[in-house]
Amino acid sequence: MSEANIPLTFSDAAAKRVNTLIAEEENPNLKLRVYITGGGCSGFQYGFTFDENVNDGDTTIVNSGVTLVVDPMSLQYLIGGEVDYTEGLEGSRFFVNNPNATTTCGCGASFSV
Repeated sequence: MSEANIPLTFSDAAAKRVNTLIAEEENPNLKLRVYITGGGCSGFQYGFTFDENVNDGDTTIVNSGVTLVVDPMSLQYLIGGEVDYTEGLEGSRFFVNNPNATTTCGCGASFSV
């Protein structure tokens, strides 16, 4: 999928944090992978992990030289969304602004469609 057609945004704040974490790990091959799994209090939950691999069918989004990777199953739930990063009183975390979520839990880690 070409980057112009990608229906998901990788925010500057998230890309900046990924870049910092990759530098700390001293592994320039790392990419941030966002995925959806069943579970959580609302039915689905978001997950984030670092991955060196891009699998067949994965979508990649590059911002500031770092890559976000999404598998095809997860992408269908993330269309129109944004992967972002925040730091606050509750701590720091990556999160998804998802317009497809009809309900979310209080912490924002799980959702339903």
